[in-house]
Amino acid sequence: MKRNRWGGWAAGRWAAGGALACLAGVGAFLGIAYRSGLPTVPTPKATEFPTELVSRGAALAAVGDCIVCHTVDKGVAYAGGRALATPFGTLYSTNITPDPETGIGGWSKEAFKRAMRDGVSRDGRHLYPALPYDHYRQVHDGDLDAIYAFLMTRPAASAPAKANDLIFPLGFRPLLAGWKLLFLHQEEFTPRPDRDAEWNRGAYLAEGLGHCSGCHSPRNLAGAEETGGGAYSGGVAEGWVAPALNGASPAAVPWTADSLYAYLRTGVDGRHGAAAGPMGPVVHGLSRAPEADVRAIATYIASLSADRAAPKAPSPPDRAAEAAKANPAGATLFAGACAGCHEGGAPMMTQGRPGLSTVTALQLDSPDNAIRAILQGIHPPTGPAGPTMPAFAASLTDAQIADLAAYLRSRFSDRPAWTSLATAAATVRKEDTQP
Repeated sequence: MKRNRWGGWAAGRWAAGGALACLAGVGAFLGIAYRSGLPTVPTPKATEFPTELVSRGAALAAVGDCIVCHTVDKGVAYAGGRALATPFGTLYSTNITPDPETGIGGWSKEAFKRAMRDGVSRDGRHLYPALPYDHYRQVHDGDLDAIYAFLMTRPAASAPAKANDLIFPLGFRPLLAGWKLLFLHQEEFTPRPDRDAEWNRGAYLAEGLGHCSGCHSPRNLAGAEETGGGAYSGGVAEGWVAPALNGASPAAVPWTADSLYAYLRTGVDGRHGAAAGPMGPVVHGLSRAPEADVRAIATYIASLSADRAAPKAPSPPDRAAEAAKANPAGATLFAGACAGCHEGGAPMMTQGRPGLSTVTALQLDSPDNAIRAILQGIHPPTGPAGPTMPAFAASLTDAQIADLAAYLRSRFSDRPAWTSLATAAATVRKEDTQP
């Protein structure tokens, strides 16, 4: 058969182009995979850093919630060791105190910035994206200098890193170069000229150090955030559902900048609920951040759902009788364990605390947050005056938790009934008792 010369030429060109693309891809991978180590430096003295720079770094670290991930329960602040469960295994956070042997005392500012922006340790090893360097790439240079100054003035603690426990072969760190090649493309934050200064400040903090979308967005099979239309459409954090913050928010009453500010600053808002699970430590950090920064974050987050429809009306009072008839066991449990705080007219309800008809946990498609709140309770994130609820893990069986959750859903929500609640309660209880 006679060959078409144009077809042959085209095929040859595509083959050559494909080969060049492959070579370019391999070259890019190798360029990212190999990172040289940076030299150690003498540990800076705390007196080398201006007080105002350290104070600014403290405020920024509070927004970034650094202490939570880098501090084990009842351990030394920032000394690492906390277990971070992921779908790929367990990672352990590292020591970021200025200890020269086990921490970052021998790191220069350049080494610190490279870790924050590129996910590369001082010795050239790739860091796992549990450190949200995809967000930290957006942070301005001066703010990274301030955080470096703050960390270098913390008490040094000797705390060697724990070995990670990851699915094979993910412990082979050069593989992270491929992840970065695909997903690490963020650039330093640039203000939007069509928005005011407060909105831009909030966007900068939320998208950068705050890494809010890291929990409130879904992730793909590689563990990277779904960007674009998927951003802020809901995710999972430590087993808790992180609700959507965009127009798909399940909140019974839309969030406003004022209600978000109250929630982020104090851990409770009268029309939405109290901070629980991973949001507790976030609120604790933001309670110590500058008020103007928290207001800016609230303004930005509120803008994400600004196009939401009018608020739904809370469930009518007469649903109590309907729910009790459908689930008498749940109604009895509510009367004995919950009504003293959550029934209309209870002392707590006269102090501006949220009614259950507007609590987001009861509006979600999944019952996990409601079950976790019942099992674990709610602990005040900002001190003894904050919102609190006792844990019922030791006093209620899985069947009782199922009855109670079903009653709460039917009485305080107009959403479809949850199913397989006893199984869900048993699963959540097992997850919560695992080390």
